[in-house]
Amino acid sequence: MMRVRTISFRKDERGATAAEFAMVVPLLLLLIFAVIDGGRAMYTWNRAEKATQMGVRYAAATEMVPEGLETYSFVTNGGIPQGQLIGASAFGGTECSSTGGTVTCTCHESSACPTGSSPFDTVDSTAFQNIVARMNAIMPEIGPDNVVIEYNYSGLGYAGDPNGPDVAPLVVVRLRNVRFEPATFFVFGGGITLPDFRAALTLEDGAGALSN
Repeated sequence: MMRVRTISFRKDERGATAAEFAMVVPLLLLLIFAVIDGGRAMYTWNRAEKATQMGVRYAAATEMVPEGLETYSFVTNGGIPQGQLIGASAFGGTECSSTGGTVTCTCHESSACPTGSSPFDTVDSTAFQNIVARMNAIMPEIGPDNVVIEYNYSGLGYAGDPNGPDVAPLVVVRLRNVRFEPATFFVFGGGITLPDFRAALTLEDGAGALSN
């Protein structure tokens, strides 16, 4: 008489280890990539900060991007007596940026640009590109459109300064729209736009093309 062998599936645990491993592997890989991305994110953040610091150091010691501000006479053109401090009403500052490769400077509201147009808006594109190049040496991903340079009122400088620009503005370099693409986003696509990075220094000589 033939015996029929029965198998109890309820008690059969063969393959359980492989099934559990298959369930854990995706989570383990996700954790590993998350740790890697954390390190990459910090590396990107540090490079962006250092590039911004190098950019403002270069901007503070070399030619101004708003070329007209460098040669503007607050005595002859601004009507301020020789040797008198220049107030915020005479120089509110100017901001320079690049869009599609074209560099423009926009004067903040002041007596020198009551309608938004002033001699401060004259641009030295080479000076802007030199600052971007200095930042790019630290972080190659940086392009001209990522950089904004502000020359803000600081209260320093006086009309008719014979040794350089009449004003010594607070130079602010801002790095914007820096993208970080985590490896964990590879499946889903996309990335993260980091917050703006800023660094500021008071203008030094504002001449030449060399900086320490």
